[in-house]
Amino acid sequence: MSDFLFSDCELSLQQAETITNETLKGADDGELFLERGASESLTFDDGRLKTANFDTSRGFGLRCVAGETTGFAQGTDMTPAALQRAAQAVTLAKAGYENAVQSPSPKRTNISLYPDIDPTDNPEFGPKVELLQAIDAYCRAKNPLVVQVSVTMSASRRAITILRAGGERYNDIRPLVRLSVSVTVDKDGRRENGYAGTGGRASYEDFIDEASWKSLADEAIRGAIVNLKAVPAPAGTMDVVLGPGWPGVLLHEAIGHGLEGDFNRKGTSAFTGMIGERIAAKGVTVVDDGTLAGLRGSLTIDDEGTPTERTVLIEDGILKAYMQDRMNARLMNVPVTGNGRREGFAHPPMPRMTNTFMLGGNTPAGEIIANLKDGIYAPNFGGGQVDITSGKFVFQCTEAYRVRNGKIEEPIKGATLIGDGPTVLTQIKHIGDDMALDPGIGVCGKAGQGVPVGVGQPTLYIEGLTVGGSAV
Repeated sequence: MSDFLFSDCELSLQQAETITNETLKGADDGELFLERGASESLTFDDGRLKTANFDTSRGFGLRCVAGETTGFAQGTDMTPAALQRAAQAVTLAKAGYENAVQSPSPKRTNISLYPDIDPTDNPEFGPKVELLQAIDAYCRAKNPLVVQVSVTMSASRRAITILRAGGERYNDIRPLVRLSVSVTVDKDGRRENGYAGTGGRASYEDFIDEASWKSLADEAIRGAIVNLKAVPAPAGTMDVVLGPGWPGVLLHEAIGHGLEGDFNRKGTSAFTGMIGERIAAKGVTVVDDGTLAGLRGSLTIDDEGTPTERTVLIEDGILKAYMQDRMNARLMNVPVTGNGRREGFAHPPMPRMTNTFMLGGNTPAGEIIANLKDGIYAPNFGGGQVDITSGKFVFQCTEAYRVRNGKIEEPIKGATLIGDGPTVLTQIKHIGDDMALDPGIGVCGKAGQGVPVGVGQPTLYIEGLTVGGSAV
C-alpha cells in the first residue's frame, strides 16, 4: 500500500515520516494524509455517448492541530521540498503553544468492510457503452411515452495512507460504484421526469446484471408516469406519512447535521447542550453506523485513521451522543466516534455522517397509512435546504400522493415539506416496522466538501407538518 502511494515520485516513505514527526512535535494532533485515486464516468444521453471521463489523482494533505487552531496545507507535488514547504506553513498553528497533550493514537482494526478491488481497472470500453445502449433501448421499448433517457455509470478507487507522529501508519483502499437512470416521458405536450439509482463499495458486477438494471429502469419509468398523472399539491398544515428508505435524507439533513460535534462544540446547533434530554418522541432511535459492509457511507477507517463504529445518537427519544472527529472529541472531552471525514487529500477532516438512519418500530406500514385520514404520503424526495442553528428545513417531494380516509389516492406535484428538525422529532406519531436503507445514491455536502453517505428510516407518521403547494 505505502509503496504504491510513493511509487513514481521523489518523496520516500522515510522522508514523509521524518517531516511529519517534526511538524507534529509540540502539537496536540495532526497527520499527513496521502491519497492516490482513479475515477471514471460514462453518460449515455439522448441516444448517444455524451461524456466519457477517466481521471487519476495523487497528492497529500498535511495538518497540524494545536488547541482549537488548525494549520492545513495540501499539494500534488510529491517531493520532499513541497512537503517541507507545507510543513513550514502549517507549523504556524502551534507557534507559542505550550500546553500540547499528544492525542491518543487511533485504535487498530483487522476488519475490512469492502473488497480490495479497483472497479476502474477495466480497459474494455466497448462493453460499458453497449450496456448503456441496452438500458437506453430497454427504456424506450418499455413505454412509448419515453422520449429521453440518460444513463450514467461511474466508479472510483481511493488508496490512502495516514501517517502520524512516531511512525504510525494507517491504510485503506476504497472502491465505489454507481449506476443511475433518468427518463423523460411526454404525453400531449406535458413532460415529466423519473429517476432511479443504486451503488455501493463493490464492483460493477454487483449492480449491472440484467435483472438489476432492468429493475432500475422500470423504477425510473414508473416515477415519470406517476408524475404525468400528478395534480397540483395542496398547501397548509397537515399530517404526513414518509415512506421507508431514501426519505431518510430528511432525517439526515434536518437532524443529522445538528448532531455533528463541531456545531455542538461551537454552540451553533439546535441540539447544543442537550445530551441526556428528551428531544424526540418515545420509540425514536437514530444511529450513525459506518460499519455496514459494502454500503456507500461505510468506511473501514475514517480519514483520521479511526475505525468507524455504530454510534447511538438518539435512544428512545433521548439524546445520547454527537458524532465526533478527533479534534472536537478532544476539545469536548468525549470519545472519538470515527466520523472524521474529508472529500480528499486537498481538504481537512471534520465531523461527518456515514450511514445515518432511524431504527424501525412495531407498526405495520399499512396500518400507518390507514390511520392517515387527510394528508400526504411522500415516498420520494429531492433536494432541500436546512439551517443548522435552528434546524429549519424545506424539502421537495419528487413523488407524493394525497391520502383520504386511509387510502392513497391521486399523485400530487410540487409539494414541499416545511418545518424544523427538533419539532419534527416530537411530532412522530407512528414508527413502521419496515426500516430500509437507501439504494446507494447519497452525497452529503458540508463546508464545500462532498462525501458519499447512506440514509434510511422506516415508514413514519408525522403530525402537523407545513406543506407548501400550488393548488388554489
